[in-house]
Amino acid sequence: MRLSKTFVKTLREAPKDETARNGALLVRAGYVHKEMAGVYDYLPLGMRVIEKIKNIIREELNKIGCQEVLLSTLQNPEPWEKTGRFDDQEVDIWFKTELASGGILGLAPTHEEPMTNLLKTYISSYKDLPLYVYQFQTKFRNELRAKSGILRGREFLMKDLYSFHTSEEDLDKFYEEVEKAYDRIYARVGLGDCTFKTFASGGIFSKYSHEYQTILPVGEDTIYYNSDKSLVFNKEVFNDEVLKEFGVSKEDFEETTAAEVGNIFKLKFKYSEPLGLRYIDEENKPQTVYMGCYGIGVSRLMGVIAEKFADDKGLCLPESVAPYKICLVGIGENGVKKAEEIYQGNEETILFDDRDKRPGEKFADSELIGLPFRVVVSDKTLDEDAVEITERKTGETRKISFEELSRIVEGR
Repeated sequence: MRLSKTFVKTLREAPKDETARNGALLVRAGYVHKEMAGVYDYLPLGMRVIEKIKNIIREELNKIGCQEVLLSTLQNPEPWEKTGRFDDQEVDIWFKTELASGGILGLAPTHEEPMTNLLKTYISSYKDLPLYVYQFQTKFRNELRAKSGILRGREFLMKDLYSFHTSEEDLDKFYEEVEKAYDRIYARVGLGDCTFKTFASGGIFSKYSHEYQTILPVGEDTIYYNSDKSLVFNKEVFNDEVLKEFGVSKEDFEETTAAEVGNIFKLKFKYSEPLGLRYIDEENKPQTVYMGCYGIGVSRLMGVIAEKFADDKGLCLPESVAPYKICLVGIGENGVKKAEEIYQGNEETILFDDRDKRPGEKFADSELIGLPFRVVVSDKTLDEDAVEITERKTGETRKISFEELSRIVEGR
């Protein structure tokens, strides 16, 4: 992408009502635009980050046999009324609208009911199971605390996966496969060393659920972890009864704040029973389908990455999710000409700052945008038949040959 051709501009200051660091940096760097509290537009750079995160998730889920779909955001109340979640005060997060022809529709905050209802058409026999179905979909929740940038939105992008099984044993087996897939996902987006499976309340589903929590100073959750982080508990379940169950003591744990970036539940019959999702077993008898659900907030994950990988100059994004690998700057007539040659054919890897701006302004913007590398081509570097490359993470600058630059661009 050429910066001279995009409508997006970096900002020296964030909007006055944007107090969260992730929101402030993403707005200033031109990744997102804030419409109102909890509602953001994703601009070209932000869209590329979102798509990279989605592709990482998609690759890992497809590896374990999941199928991708896309369900409607508009919700018929009927299946939700069968589970008691359309007017339940405990789920008072709906955005609802009246139809001109009469009746009410809702904007989906999640998709357990519609996914279960949909699969009644396609699941009839034990031969149809197991089945694992996921989507990337915009959710709507009437959050009271939409004040944490894109960490907590009223409109946000989620990956929600649902699994369907003939037995609890099969559900348990797939649950473990998802745990491993989640570990790989968080490692690939750069959060593997600070994101941990955490015991949390199972609520109405079970004694425990599992959250994936990223240690973060501005996180809204409090977690407790042991020395090797093999046991992590959300504050809501960190009590004497649980400690006794696991054979540990409070003194074994440290407290910190964290942001939830995923969760997994064994739903069992919570939705399949009231919605009538059944199959005929090998003995020709009807049985209720076992279910599990597994979520990752994609836009929230982007916000956590922005919080985690930033400094006083701006963002510092991991290569796996950065919109481009290199910010390319040409200085001087010959430097600009050579930079143009480098850019040609590498448009998916290079963000070319070809604007008519001073070098210092371009350098400041490159640090704010936070790509892994900045490459400068100038008359001085051309005299040495080289370019100057700066790693954003370390600030280290060195001269490299055009051949080495080609290897970096091509990922060799």
